[in-house]
Amino acid sequence: MISIRNITRRFGDVTAVDNLTLDVAPGEVFGLVGPDGAGKTTTLRILCGLMDPSSGTATVAGFDGKSASQDLKDRIGYMSQRFGLYSDLTILENMTFYADLFGLPRAERAELLPKLLKMTRLDPFVHRAAGRLSGGMKQKLALICTLLHKPQVLFLDEPTNGVDPVSRRDFWIILRELVKAGVTIFVTTAYLDEAERCDRVGLMDRGRLIQCDTPEALKKNLPEITWEVVGTDLRATREALRNRPGVLAVELAGASLHLFTDAHFTPEGLQARVIVPSLEDVFIAHIRRRQKAA
Repeated sequence: MISIRNITRRFGDVTAVDNLTLDVAPGEVFGLVGPDGAGKTTTLRILCGLMDPSSGTATVAGFDGKSASQDLKDRIGYMSQRFGLYSDLTILENMTFYADLFGLPRAERAELLPKLLKMTRLDPFVHRAAGRLSGGMKQKLALICTLLHKPQVLFLDEPTNGVDPVSRRDFWIILRELVKAGVTIFVTTAYLDEAERCDRVGLMDRGRLIQCDTPEALKKNLPEITWEVVGTDLRATREALRNRPGVLAVELAGASLHLFTDAHFTPEGLQARVIVPSLEDVFIAHIRRRQKAA
């Protein structure tokens, strides 16, 4: 459904996306994860035909944004980071306005709008102004308006940034319902726990794709051994561990430490156990390895 081949995008001397190659299958939820400035939004804008690459090619649903812009836009939905609807209009008025823009026939919208409102649980609030909605409700409204023309591929740029945990969960339940209906989803996120919900995850740093696989495979294939260490003075323990043989890194992780070691490390004198790393552990480990190699 999405095919990217050697995409590079430069802004003067800055390379925002560096030789990116990637495929996304129909009906897949693909997550692109990386820090600010990694190139995630630039990648999305290229895929949506909003920006041309400096080199390379990208097709979505078989269409290239450079040569078949309108055909591409008819088949995709794009939801940006910033809420882009009209705050002085109600939920229903925003939906009606976008239905008019998409040329949705009245008979079709009469069937579709109630379904979307029920799916997002916004039906009790249809007459509330968009500017008076919570962050999570605004994102649901933006999603509804993105879905009105029934896109084959949905591009979401950090859709739950700043949204409360309950609304984030509800949003992902809605996304999974869309996948069941045949929609392909490409999402960028700064939340590593959200990336766990994706079928596959691409880890991006400084414009380059450094790892791409299922969340389970990314965690399973981390070369380092990951330990959880508990104790009473974690900061002092962390400083003491830094210089022990076999220790590659040690990070605070809530009420414990996550310790990354080679196979020769022995946990003498520690309350430690081997654990499956989180995606956050995996991402930090790969970034650390790249920085050391630079």
